[in-house]
Amino acid sequence: MAPRVLVIEDGSEYTESYERFLGADFRFRRAGSGVQALALLAGEPFDAVVLDMRFDRAPEGELLGDVDEIAERFNGDLVQARQFVEDHQGTYVLAALREAGHALPVLLSYDFGGEPRRWERLAARSGSVAYLADEAGPSEVAAALRRLIG
Repeated sequence: MAPRVLVIEDGSEYTESYERFLGADFRFRRAGSGVQALALLAGEPFDAVVLDMRFDRAPEGELLGDVDEIAERFNGDLVQARQFVEDHQGTYVLAALREAGHALPVLLSYDFGGEPRRWERLAARSGSVAYLADEAGPSEVAAALRRLIG
């Protein structure tokens, strides 16, 4: 049976592309937010997760992270705080998955090449994780998933 992969993204581009180009080797299911992902993971088995890092299209109540608390770092600017939460939503979702006890391997869609210390800290805290740049092609995604799943 093909490995089951949960794709967590606020759009549908990754899921549609993966189904089109990798659907013969993997079965994909989409969650539009961390909240939806946690609900799906509570009821369905998956072998891996692909996680987008930026969620700028997620509905207001679907973002993880306390915007009001973060606004304090930005002198009370709620717009800037929401932007921060959107830009870093993947890390909030990953933390929520781990806190909920989900140890599945996670492939992050983000290029940490220019941020090696950030990646090292995230990988050290998050268990089985890897990343690929957003523009990675289907063969790179498939290879990364196979490495993660084992």
